[in-house]
Amino acid sequence: MSVAVEHDDRALCRALRAGDERAFEELVERYHGRLRRFALTYVQSAAAADEVVQDTWVAVIRGIERFEGRSSLKTWIFQILVNNAITRAQRDGRTVPFSAFEDYDDEPSVDPSRFLDEHHDRWPGHWAAPVSRWNELPEDALLGHETLAVLWDAIAALPEMQRRVITLRDIDGCSPGEVCELLDVSEANQRVLLHRARSKARAALETHFEGYAGTT
Repeated sequence: MSVAVEHDDRALCRALRAGDERAFEELVERYHGRLRRFALTYVQSAAAADEVVQDTWVAVIRGIERFEGRSSLKTWIFQILVNNAITRAQRDGRTVPFSAFEDYDDEPSVDPSRFLDEHHDRWPGHWAAPVSRWNELPEDALLGHETLAVLWDAIAALPEMQRRVITLRDIDGCSPGEVCELLDVSEANQRVLLHRARSKARAALETHFEGYAGTT
């Protein structure tokens, strides 16, 4: 955690503990959308995700006095969400075999070129992530709602753990360490999950752009 982020967390915590409504509004503006998006990787409906996020914010307010700063404020909030989302998924009867959390082990391999070193020009990360870099794609294609729909559909179709990792890393901008902490996976597993998720998202976009090019 950088010094700037650490100081920002401390200031926000002091304000929250003092009952500063504006500080809470700032926190909600910063993380609400991200939390809702991540909740949807655990629960089956938007309504359930909204309830999970609402419960998370209530827990943040009630628990801010106990926040010790051993992790970043963001990680602490996301961890609360994960706990709430798991509880809600279990309550709704959405149980997942433990093997589903090991999809980095039993899933068939994909194109080896997608598992090159992360500094290689052909590594998928240079093309597909983070989201802020997608503006390197053809502008008129990327701006189309159809293209974005293809991307979101590809992410939604991923195995759960791959979807969670790519959501945290490439959409919400979490660091590898934060992802490992939130999902309780090793750094190596996080990398494999991310590579496979990016690879599938990239493949879906490549197929879409091939069709797009054929119509020009």
